[in-house]
Amino acid sequence: EVQLEESGGGLVQPGSSLRLSCAASGFDFSIFPMNWNRQAPGKGLEWVSTINALGTFANYADSVKGRFTMSRDNAANRVYLQMSNLNPEDTAVYYCNFASRYWGQGTQVTVSS
Repeated sequence: EVQLEESGGGLVQPGSSLRLSCAASGFDFSIFPMNWNRQAPGKGLEWVSTINALGTFANYADSVKGRFTMSRDNAANRVYLQMSNLNPEDTAVYYCNFASRYWGQGTQVTVSS
């Protein structure tokens, strides 16, 4: 059974940093590109970042470019999203996902003073 479990969310002040983690199991993690998406309150799903299977390249939405860094550890079956200089517009539920089909339950990030 494919499972994705996000963690690391929380309530932080503007300008803070957070590191999200996604633990994967039940599939050959090392062969799939992985994604982070997010959904802000009252808004649609927004793509945030994608990393290739080897972890050698990642691309980012313009809204997070230069502030977020996606990485992966294929030995540990995990992907990460390092978020810095957070602002209130980053408030959302963050989901890891792959293959346009498998999604985790999400982790809440709230940026507020």
